[in-house]
Amino acid sequence: MLEVRGLSVFYGEARAVRDVDLSIEDGEMVGVVGPNGAGKTTLVNAVAGLLQDREGEIVCDGVDLTRLPGHEVCNHGVAIVPEGRRVFAGMTVRDNLTLGAYRRSARSSHAERLARVYALFPVLEARAEQRAGTLSGGEQQMLAIGRALMSGPRLLLLDEPSLGLAPQVVDVVFEVLQEINAAGVSILLVEQNVTRALEISQRGYLLSDGSTVRSGTAEALLADPELQRICLGV
Repeated sequence: MLEVRGLSVFYGEARAVRDVDLSIEDGEMVGVVGPNGAGKTTLVNAVAGLLQDREGEIVCDGVDLTRLPGHEVCNHGVAIVPEGRRVFAGMTVRDNLTLGAYRRSARSSHAERLARVYALFPVLEARAEQRAGTLSGGEQQMLAIGRALMSGPRLLLLDEPSLGLAPQVVDVVFEVLQEINAAGVSILLVEQNVTRALEISQRGYLLSDGSTVRSGTAEALLADPELQRICLGV
């Protein structure tokens, strides 16, 4: 489904990601893990079309997304849940979700997708008329995921969805991600919580200093001494 080939991303003269190759098959969940500063957020933002200063290729379902801006990447079935959630604090939960369905192709199935989001996150239906800025951190993360789902993506990009959340809330969020994936949505999960991310992924990539250090099955990566050294300090 997704093929990233030789991707390098720059901030001015500084190269933040260097020659990364990555792939995701239809219906697969793939984890990208690594320490702070490894280039994980830069990678996912580049795939989403939010960073344009890059080299290499990004291809999704045979379509070259390499030079497309973010709003056009979204038109090809890719949605991102950004780090820090970034909900529209002054708008209601319902209006935040409606914004996620702004694409013309998503508007016709708005009601169906809204019902699906509410089924995944019942608290959002209960808070539908509440301003998003008054939600807890965990509820805002659920809202950010629900907003992305409103576009009907085939590929969902998540950047640090567990950041700042209590362990029990992380459990809920990760269970829902597995449910979304089981329904056929491919997921690229960027996470600093290495163990939790790889526990729910089929495969994974370990990034360090902007480069891919290891890749393989999630089980093999968890047992890899290099991952344990870089991420877990073992």
